[in-house]
Amino acid sequence: MTDTIEPSQRTHGRMSMWSVSALGIGSMVGAGIFALLGQAALMTGSDVYLSFAVGGVIALLSGYSYARLAARFPSSGGIMDYFDRAFPSKTVAGGLSVLYLVTQIVNIAMVSKTFGAYADRLLLGDVSAAYVANIFASAVVIVLFIVNMAGSGVVGRVEELLVGIKLVILTGLLVAGGASIDPAMLAKGPNVGPGILLASVGLTFFAYGGYGMMTNASGHVADPAKTIPRAIFLAIGVVIVLYIGLSVVVMGNISPDELARFATTAVAQAAKPVLGQAGFVVVSIGALFATASSINASFFCALEVSRGLAGKGQLPAVFERAAWGQGTRGLVWSAGAVLVMVNLLDLGAIAQVAGATILVCYLGVFAAHWRLHGEAGGSRLPIVVGAALMAVVLMAFAVSLWSTQPSAIWLTGLAVAGSLGIEWLVQRRRRSP
Repeated sequence: MTDTIEPSQRTHGRMSMWSVSALGIGSMVGAGIFALLGQAALMTGSDVYLSFAVGGVIALLSGYSYARLAARFPSSGGIMDYFDRAFPSKTVAGGLSVLYLVTQIVNIAMVSKTFGAYADRLLLGDVSAAYVANIFASAVVIVLFIVNMAGSGVVGRVEELLVGIKLVILTGLLVAGGASIDPAMLAKGPNVGPGILLASVGLTFFAYGGYGMMTNASGHVADPAKTIPRAIFLAIGVVIVLYIGLSVVVMGNISPDELARFATTAVAQAAKPVLGQAGFVVVSIGALFATASSINASFFCALEVSRGLAGKGQLPAVFERAAWGQGTRGLVWSAGAVLVMVNLLDLGAIAQVAGATILVCYLGVFAAHWRLHGEAGGSRLPIVVGAALMAVVLMAFAVSLWSTQPSAIWLTGLAVAGSLGIEWLVQRRRRSP
């Protein structure tokens, strides 16, 4: 297979390693940590930092496959391009790409629920009814859906500003909170065994999942073979340190009872004993910035993915038909699905489905690297170790869900089977005379 770098990509490499790293850090840091730290801590207690550490190791191994594939096949298609190249079955390749789109939609629902929870506590305190947070969540979905339909995305400079705000707020909390950690609090909570710990990685790994978006920049750098791998490992390394530090700060500053009560806003709750009410307000505002920018970016990603899949014949053509403005009918249906999940499911269930589906998608990337190893190169050992560890995490996660929230298992199975089924029907229809 020939090199896929187009002439325009060879001559317009304008992104440096630092720019690509900033893109990755911005994708990972923010919504994931605000949404998932509390949920993971409910499973593991003070051992949550170990969950983030294991998730970080898997992210590094998975990032290795992404880096090799992006260096060899630089394009804006990213994960969908790798599936198309690796799997001769259009049903498998397209089904995994559709599942990735489904994961983006579930992610929007999860982050929207988090936005609603922070907005509710910030504006109305701790006494409002549960449905009020859903109203805030639905409102931000509708507003940012309209923004994307109108064609307005988060431009690079604005996104860099938002990333800077998030990093300043979280770093400030990390520094201030580190000085006030109560060792006795870190000793409280369950000391979980390896089974529960691995199951919790099904949630914490999702907080790292944004590094996959960095490969979409591989067509915009001068030397992707060097720049993309360095940028991916730098970004993941920085985020590992930040996540582990924040998990220790949160568990060292709030009690298990507070965690159980305020799991959806655990990061802001941890700021209260450290920085007082002002700290809670600042961190909550940072969470609103982080979640809103993530929702907007994910809507834009869902728009582009659905349009691209329809353009390649991997989704029905109606998905790329214009609705109004620069939006498509596919985006309208995506927003409708998000609103249904926001109002019918709780944050824990949505996060668990999102965690499971992204593990399936990223296992597909390991398989794609294995199949394309002759062209992409690299050592096979990280592929084997990373895929095996991710598969163990997925199985442990599934076992845990089966005993605690079996509905999440059924929803995950429906997402996987539905994605493959839709692609099978699309391909069958294309083959029909």
